[in-house]
Amino acid sequence: MKKFRLLMIILVFGAFPLMQVPAQSRQLILYTWEDMFPQEILDGFQRATGIEVVYKTFEFNEDMLTELEINDGGNYDLVIADDYIIEFVLEEGLAQKINRSKISNFGNINSLFQYQFYDPENEYTIPYGAGIQTVVYDPAKVNMEIKGFSDLWHNSLRGRVGIIANYRVVNGMALMTLGKSYNTENLADIAAAGQKLNALAPNVRLIQDMNLDAAMISGEISAAVMYTGEVTRLKMAKPNFKVVYPQEGIGFGIQAAFIPSRARNSDAAHAFLTYILDPQRGARCFEYSGYYCTYSASEPHISQQYKEYLILPNFGNFEMIENIGQEAESAHVRIWRAFRAALGR
Repeated sequence: MKKFRLLMIILVFGAFPLMQVPAQSRQLILYTWEDMFPQEILDGFQRATGIEVVYKTFEFNEDMLTELEINDGGNYDLVIADDYIIEFVLEEGLAQKINRSKISNFGNINSLFQYQFYDPENEYTIPYGAGIQTVVYDPAKVNMEIKGFSDLWHNSLRGRVGIIANYRVVNGMALMTLGKSYNTENLADIAAAGQKLNALAPNVRLIQDMNLDAAMISGEISAAVMYTGEVTRLKMAKPNFKVVYPQEGIGFGIQAAFIPSRARNSDAAHAFLTYILDPQRGARCFEYSGYYCTYSASEPHISQQYKEYLILPNFGNFEMIENIGQEAESAHVRIWRAFRAALGR
């Protein structure tokens, strides 16, 4: 990602006044994925507040939930995770309400990303990035115009496709090609999606959640279904690659921050949320992570080279991927296992 000059660092970090924080709150335990914040944001927060950010990571949302369950909502001060898992966090009482009186710039959030299924009263979370499932391909190596998910089944792409390893996203892709919802509870529809997926197996070379962008750049794969952050990085490196918003429909998800129910330093968590909600600092965060900007006040500060990739277009056909009933969930697990077996991994 691009690096700011000294002047920009002063502009971004210098305007945040030194906060008076109790001695026991001199540390913020932040729990999320790797590469969610540029180091200058973490360092700038410590300079401005005296609070050290201890950055701890998880790979899968389910690992995070298990950690919170084991520690009864303790051990961490601020967590950023995906929408669907946050619904479980709230159901289990593992998060505390956001104290808006401690976040003076709460109004900088884009209302599109609030009052969603996982936090319907908008009491517990603050969105931090959003993503959609897009297809990316190298037009120099693919001799067809890809317009949607369905094109990934084309015989010319045999052994040349990469996909992410999230079963609801990939199963949902197959459902969308059949004209069905990501969130259908119809078991026959889910089974049909499984048959459709098995037919894709000969085309799939890679199935992984990280570094598909690197595989595209190296030429190991020619087309991929990727997360938004990787799509942004790929387009920065290879502007000639084509990004496709699938004509069948688009799966949409939100990442959000919440404070665990027994966080030791909730004041530090509120201070950090206030810090990143600043328009310029928020813009820098999204430029670094590559996810869609969820702060309306930050949009004017997104650099021109990033605007196309970080400001969510006005889609009319996107659908949030939500939690579903146990019977339908079990059906998804079955077809996913069958698909992985067809892939031989």
